[in-house]
Amino acid sequence: AAQTCRYWRVLAEDNLLWREKCREEGIEEPLNLRKRRLLSPGFMYSPWKFAFMRQHKIDMNWRSGDLRAPKVLKGHDDHVITCLQFCGNRIVSGSDDNTLKVWSAVTGECVQTLVGHTGGVWSSQMRDNIVISGSTDRTLKVWNADTGECVHTLYGHTSTVRCMHLHGSRVVSGSRDATLRLWDIETGQCLHVLMGHVAAVRCVQYDGHKVVSGAYDYTVKVWDPESESCIHTLQGHTNRVYSLQFDGTHIVSGSLDTSIRVWDMESGNCLHTLMGHQSLTSGMELRDNILVSGNADSTVKIWDIKTGQCLQTLQGPSKHQSAVTCLQFSSKFVVTSSDDGTVKLWDLKTGEFVRNLVALESGGSGGVVWRIRASNTKLVCAVGSRNGTEETKLLVLDFDVDLK
Repeated sequence: AAQTCRYWRVLAEDNLLWREKCREEGIEEPLNLRKRRLLSPGFMYSPWKFAFMRQHKIDMNWRSGDLRAPKVLKGHDDHVITCLQFCGNRIVSGSDDNTLKVWSAVTGECVQTLVGHTGGVWSSQMRDNIVISGSTDRTLKVWNADTGECVHTLYGHTSTVRCMHLHGSRVVSGSRDATLRLWDIETGQCLHVLMGHVAAVRCVQYDGHKVVSGAYDYTVKVWDPESESCIHTLQGHTNRVYSLQFDGTHIVSGSLDTSIRVWDMESGNCLHTLMGHQSLTSGMELRDNILVSGNADSTVKIWDIKTGQCLQTLQGPSKHQSAVTCLQFSSKFVVTSSDDGTVKLWDLKTGEFVRNLVALESGGSGGVVWRIRASNTKLVCAVGSRNGTEETKLLVLDFDVDLK
């Protein structure tokens, strides 16, 4: 249309129109907004249109582009990668070999190995160049990812540090000792101890105000860390609580009892019990009112937590053949990984299977995908096996467009 006449060409480059389309798609301000280039004498070029078109191409690369050979990042010998962080161009893998490794997502190089824990690393968080790890050695460590230096060792827990959540300069850790601790990562100080659970704490969320924890005592607790008081004990699950999401208003808990419960943070009331999975809900992600849950029953479900409705079940002939290990979703796609050695891409709106992004040859005979982390343009997968059929490594897939 833009080639038909001058007026239509101006319309096709209308910056406000493209800005609105970008807003609808959730596309951030384009990088080159400051430089409105002249396409040819008398025509202004729209950077918002460029951003929109670029994102469209990236989406198409995820959906149907040629899968370029992934970067292969080998490390941790034949050990298990237990936790994975990915932000900017930095990847951090934690392992039961007692170490964490810092990798460049661009070059695939291992830039640091974080050595110091005397037991396996089972939890981690990252912000900028700060990495925090929790271990079976009962400590947390704060690391500088650039230098590899251990800045602080946080002592206090009396058993494995199984989960943690970082907000600003504070991290909350949950332990098999049934307590939670709030730490200042800049000073290394323990600020508060939260006691009340009567079994291992398995998952925790922290928004800077309230702490929410799920435990093997079948309960979820809401805490005010400053006063170290438990505001609510959310009772209803009939087995261990393994996964949590918290957006400041709603709490969502996943349990070995096969149910997922949606709670109101303020009142402590259970708003919905989401039934449909057959086994343990090991991972969930919540955005606005959309919840995606991954389950050991090999399915993934998409829910609306406002209504309690199950919108989609990701299944069918191309479904996972084994437990779902990890998931992440965007405005368009759901990415899932499994013990079957695959990473699958699904359409969020329709629930349709799009394609396999990874399919290990050893899948089905021992090869598994333990963890995944994705950005807009990259996918990082931690893969390996417990029987030696697949070497422990990270795979990095790139879906970016070549900027000419």
